[in-house]
Amino acid sequence: MSAALALPEFRPFAGLRVAVLGLGRAGLPAARALIGYGAEVSAWDDGAEARAAADVPLADLSAVPFRFDALLLSPGIPHLLPAPHPVARRAREAGVPILTDAEFLYRAVRAAGSGARFAGITGTNGKSTTTALLGHILAAAGVPAAAGGNLGPAALSLPILPDGGAYALEMSSYMLERLATLRFDVGALLNLSPDHLDRHGDMAGYLAAKMHVFDRQTCDDVAILGQDDPWTRGAAAGLAARLVPVSGTAPAPGGFWAEAGWLRDESGPIADLAACPALPGAHNAQNAAAAAAAALALGVPRDSLAPALASFAGLPHRQALVAEVDGIRFVDDSKATNADAAARAMGCYGRFVWIAGGIGKAGGIEALAPLFPRVARALLIGRDAPAFAATLAAAGVPHDIAGTLEAAVPAALDAARRTGAPVVLLSPAAASFDQFSGFEERGRRFADLARALAGGGP
Repeated sequence: MSAALALPEFRPFAGLRVAVLGLGRAGLPAARALIGYGAEVSAWDDGAEARAAADVPLADLSAVPFRFDALLLSPGIPHLLPAPHPVARRAREAGVPILTDAEFLYRAVRAAGSGARFAGITGTNGKSTTTALLGHILAAAGVPAAAGGNLGPAALSLPILPDGGAYALEMSSYMLERLATLRFDVGALLNLSPDHLDRHGDMAGYLAAKMHVFDRQTCDDVAILGQDDPWTRGAAAGLAARLVPVSGTAPAPGGFWAEAGWLRDESGPIADLAACPALPGAHNAQNAAAAAAAALALGVPRDSLAPALASFAGLPHRQALVAEVDGIRFVDDSKATNADAAARAMGCYGRFVWIAGGIGKAGGIEALAPLFPRVARALLIGRDAPAFAATLAAAGVPHDIAGTLEAAVPAALDAARRTGAPVVLLSPAAASFDQFSGFEERGRRFADLARALAGGGP
């Protein structure tokens, strides 16, 4: 973040009555920011512990008269499928708009008279890395920039940037469904694979939610579209903005792509991806292509892209090397909460011991079958370990149900030693909420256990 506007007594939401439901890592900062911006906030969380920790005005939104101008609903709380939260139902019945905090940030920026630009990044996988990478490129080029949204910090925690500044916002499908006026100067849809279908009904509904990143765009804006899966490749029809295709595997005429280890466009090479250690694999090549396309659209000089890409440190829990024991590397890819994300990591290693499991998504790990020959042995954890085991057994993949990371990590080291596999990869292909508060806690626990084996302590 940099160069925030100094705005004493800035109260763009004075007189606005906002209900805030959900006081987690997005909702509580949003409620605080809204109060600071002059709104009259009534907040609630279904969890007593979250309410006890809140320092904002509380009101049971299921019981009080619903006389609000907006409901700010935390992304994880459904307003339609699989069933609307009772407070969301009350809001809809009362005709109260249901919004996300990025919408309020946009309104605040415009109320401040700033023409700062907005880039919205979405996709099933890679959106956090691409958002952080774009923020890094902007900052390295001296552009006043702030990055956040779904990856954190929460959108309303970001400063008001001046003219010439740019926001890089990771936008989940849940957030995109709750926008009213926000227009992204640069919108990017990286990829799509089955995920969150309980919230969107089917893949068509999921795609429709993601396509909201392009809402309200004009011919002066840029729409970046991934070309490496059929869902996004076929989504260009009807876009109003200038289309910029991106790919990590094949030429994308008119856009950006990776070829022979180089990121390039039709003007020629941009960066040697081998010099970008935090961006391994074809999926990260596409992330780099998207970030480069967005950065150029936001005015970053072309010659500043290569050094910024090379200096990007990456994000935690995305193929992060956390320990090494007897030459065996322990790689934390806990962010891989679905099979498609796990495939991206698995494809980067020729032979590995795999730790997987948790709460599986639709289809489980069946789609990973082409990568099973790379698995020296699998250690399975979490609720759906038996289902994953059945898939592996049918494919003849050696495996054990370890149950927990505490059992899986030392067993994985033993398996790597016996098989000669040089990597232990935590890439669970499943959500973590059966055993952890989120993928972050899962990744930290894996790292602690691996470092303890290396003699470094937790």
